[in-house]
Amino acid sequence: MNLYGYTREMLEEYFLHIGAKKFHAIQVFEWLYQKRVFSFPEMTNIKKELRIQLEQDFSLFLPKIIKREVEPDVEKYLFLLADGEKVEAVLMRHDYGQSVCVSSQVGCNMGCKFCESGRLKKVRDLETYEMVGQILMIENLIGSRISSVVIMGIGEPLDNYQSVTNFIRIINDAKGIQIGARHITLSTCGLVPKIKELANFGIQINLAISFHAPNDNLRNRLMPINKSYPISDLLLAIKEYIFITNRRVTIEYILLRGINDSLECAEELANLFRGFNIYVNLIPYNETNHIEFQKSDKEVIDAFYRYLKKEKINVTVRREFGSKISAACGQLRSKELD
Repeated sequence: MNLYGYTREMLEEYFLHIGAKKFHAIQVFEWLYQKRVFSFPEMTNIKKELRIQLEQDFSLFLPKIIKREVEPDVEKYLFLLADGEKVEAVLMRHDYGQSVCVSSQVGCNMGCKFCESGRLKKVRDLETYEMVGQILMIENLIGSRISSVVIMGIGEPLDNYQSVTNFIRIINDAKGIQIGARHITLSTCGLVPKIKELANFGIQINLAISFHAPNDNLRNRLMPINKSYPISDLLLAIKEYIFITNRRVTIEYILLRGINDSLECAEELANLFRGFNIYVNLIPYNETNHIEFQKSDKEVIDAFYRYLKKEKINVTVRREFGSKISAACGQLRSKELD
């Protein structure tokens, strides 16, 4: 068992199970996440016998950064896991702080046609500690704090629900990494039952839906998940999520040249979401050598944006990061495996 995969509540149960006091969970969390020690002997306010027990029961292994690509406002990291698999994470520097985009699976089975991550099929889910480790290792390397996290890297987070929600509990914990719920965003391609489950999760994170097409015919072509959970079902799940959480939902829309970037598509999108508590985040596509899609021209992106604005849809255009490094999600890992 890896200690970085345990929430504080799980650790309290562990201590009670071995006949110790549950307050030791707070002590351990403070050592791991505030004092940032990486060995049990350094946890000096915990009695020696208990430290020995912890060392017998838990590992403190964390993924290793084996490759780093750097631009002024973005860095991309490739991590080596204990079984030899590799995943990646991205650090982005903003005016308001530093954010990290983490992976939740090794590969992805969702099969979105424009996505480099999905080109290489899922090998396995990441364990909670492997997600926590992405944050800790980046903070350790750069020597400063991460202020926000997006679960938007390799993999579909809601396809690894338990590990991802435990990860959120750890990074949000006041004794853990201390990242506020409003600074944590989970992005899903639209697993409707899990969106409904997440609505009752209890920690009010931000939800982003990878939408990318305004009708079922086009979305079926781009995102196979739509055949299982069509747009009508997804819209109902988004409505339910907003009703239960009273939180605005982000609709992510990658603009692909000549595919989904017409004003007709903008009109359909506006008609779908008029009256919803959402905002649309238009995303210029990161092109990759392996996939034939191309980024829409700037004038087309601007026209799409203006149309939605005119229709009173809250809309932004995402700032582009990493144009000179392996920008597309999964691209750094893909280069290692090709």
